[in-house]
Amino acid sequence: MLTPPVKSGPRYNQMITSDKVRVIDENGENLGVMYTREAIEQAAEVGLDLVEISPNADPPVAKFLDVGKFRYEAQKKANAARKNQKTQEIKEIKMRPNIDGHDYDVKMRAIHKFIGEGDKVKVTLRFRGRELSHQQLGMNLLKRVQEDTAEEAKIEAYPRMEGRQMLMVLSPK
Repeated sequence: MLTPPVKSGPRYNQMITSDKVRVIDENGENLGVMYTREAIEQAAEVGLDLVEISPNADPPVAKFLDVGKFRYEAQKKANAARKNQKTQEIKEIKMRPNIDGHDYDVKMRAIHKFIGEGDKVKVTLRFRGRELSHQQLGMNLLKRVQEDTAEEAKIEAYPRMEGRQMLMVLSPK
């Protein structure tokens, strides 16, 4: 026996498996509980389909709708939700332990902007040559960054050394 292909989305007309359904007409009026066959016939008289809206209710709720239009609207709604979804990115700010005051201010402005946009910020301090023996300077700089962003960001990953770099990750509160 050949089985029909599985359709995604709500069940409608002959696909509704329950014997009785609570019916709502095209105007939103509750017609009460009736047999599924009767409801399908009434929907066909109006030129619409019987679409199962709430299959988990007891009895299931079905409505007189145009299935194609219903699916199209649901797809449009899903696409709009996907479009408005904000993905959180990780932005990286690179500094050196002996950074100048003005350069530090420029980097801090970028950090504030990224956190304001809802992104995470990875602050990377790169040590070169003899700077590696003065890691406390790097730690002091990252503490300063932490204090300057304390109101709008929390530390997600505390400062740690990875080779010649010291890393810290900030995320919006």
